[in-house]
Amino acid sequence: MGDPLAQFKVYIANRPDFSNYSSLDSSVNPLSSGEIHAIGQACGNGWRKVFNVYAKLVFALNAESIVPLQETLSWQKFRDHVLLQHSSNTSLLFSPPAISKVKDKDRHVVHIVMGRTYAKSLNLSHSLKWLDHEFALDMENKILVCPYFDYRQLSNIKIIRLVELIKQIR
Repeated sequence: MGDPLAQFKVYIANRPDFSNYSSLDSSVNPLSSGEIHAIGQACGNGWRKVFNVYAKLVFALNAESIVPLQETLSWQKFRDHVLLQHSSNTSLLFSPPAISKVKDKDRHVVHIVMGRTYAKSLNLSHSLKWLDHEFALDMENKILVCPYFDYRQLSNIKIIRLVELIKQIR
């Protein structure tokens, strides 16, 4: 889900049990206004947290060259009016990273894999350098592994650390 041309790609192991998301193929489709709210209402607090933390991360990054904030003044407005929509430069993907080194280097794509367990299941370990038990980095392929997008796992302090790592690989 999200912008099909996104350069800021986040990968998650599970899909929301909502509408047609459980049967989506690997294509990426933008969300419409209000859809994040509807998914949160239908699928519970866990999905609200994912969207909230995603928006907080992008807002903390504050890098128009990576993700345009489109004149939103808060992460909540960004979440509700920009995140995962057309031209947002953000996506949330339910499939493993498809990395084309040359193409991604040219486009400055950033890949963020949510959760150590999910990252290990993708067999990315050969190229990842674990910085500690929560964060890993692959400079060549621009892949970051971070805690799951949940307030307890990816706290505000850890969001700031992730922002620093994103800027480092960009």
